[in-house]
Amino acid sequence: MNNLLNFDKEIAELIALEEEREKYSIRLIPSENYVSKAVREATGSILTNKYSEGYPRKRYYEGQENIDLIEQIAIDRAKSLFGSYGANVQALSGAPANLGVMLGLLKPNDKIMGMALPHGGHLTHGWKVSASGIYYDSVQYELNPETSMLDYDMIRDLALKEKPKLIIAGSSAYPRFIDFAKFREIADEVGAYLLSDMAHIAGLVAGGVHPSPVPHSHVVTTTTHKTLRGPRGGMALMAKGFVRKVNKGIFPGLQGGPHNHTTAAIAVALKEASQDSFKLYAQQIVKNAKVLSEELINHGFNLVTNGTDNHLILIDLTNKNISGKELSVALNKVHIVTNANSVPFDKRSPMDPSGIRIGTPAVTTKGMKETEMKEIAKWINLVSQNINNETKLTKIANEVKDFSLKFNLEN
Repeated sequence: MNNLLNFDKEIAELIALEEEREKYSIRLIPSENYVSKAVREATGSILTNKYSEGYPRKRYYEGQENIDLIEQIAIDRAKSLFGSYGANVQALSGAPANLGVMLGLLKPNDKIMGMALPHGGHLTHGWKVSASGIYYDSVQYELNPETSMLDYDMIRDLALKEKPKLIIAGSSAYPRFIDFAKFREIADEVGAYLLSDMAHIAGLVAGGVHPSPVPHSHVVTTTTHKTLRGPRGGMALMAKGFVRKVNKGIFPGLQGGPHNHTTAAIAVALKEASQDSFKLYAQQIVKNAKVLSEELINHGFNLVTNGTDNHLILIDLTNKNISGKELSVALNKVHIVTNANSVPFDKRSPMDPSGIRIGTPAVTTKGMKETEMKEIAKWINLVSQNINNETKLTKIANEVKDFSLKFNLEN
């Protein structure tokens, strides 16, 4: 980055510091990952120069010969990888993808039904502070209070009572498989569209280690980062009969010109996700998550649903007498990066909740396996026991840094 360094040393140095932090940290935020150099090169390419309102062969600007081909390749790869009838690769991220779908399928104040945010849902699934909860009449389903798992009878009862026009399946903090076929049955019974948000699990679906929502949904949305290991972007995958509506919802309904450099990087990431090596990667993500969850339980941690089926683990720290914020801050001091997170039926504030949310996509990309998960669980336990012991935390920080630097990314 010599040009940047010469022109804007301040920004260049901060980027370099972030690069170093990502090298020596154990990054356990489940929505984070490391992209390949090929994805980074596409993201940083001259395609950022080009404006391309519209869709391939239907643009409002000239000079689209190359852009049209790039976007069509990304569309075709998305359809092939996930087995969908149609695909939109222009959404700027997962939230715009969800809102674009709603804009394409619904009218203002139509009723939608999604998982409540404190129970593992996402802001854009109808939570009250999101546009999805402001401009649509939103009702929220919750988890079973005894199991902290999805209760499809409860969801069905709520749907029959409320008669939503759109049901949203998917989550941002739910560690178990989602029965998308059951959601479709409920949607069909009440005459609702089914939107499945697989932002967190898209890479696991691509790798064949998580059930796919595509055969059961009218529309599926996803981010292109997280487990899919691409750039920061979004996609919508549509069943037959929904392509035109969703495309119109995203453009011109929600946004203008797509980010062509991101579109190209999405195409690269989709090609990577179609390789056999990616299937092995997805399998290892799940293996690592299961071992990490088992080890945490052995150390006396309470896990929501007592384990995981995917990449994500939600720890309830109530029995440890510390908050999620306290532990996440302490873990960050030793270069283990997590996020504080509410747990189902949490009695604490969302700014200082009872849990932390962790996941294994990034550490798996770095090459860590089951043995390393046991070490990570050990450090999490030690930090939880030494929240205010700066001497002990400094010692752990040095151990973690040396450990993480042994796993260098070559791609």
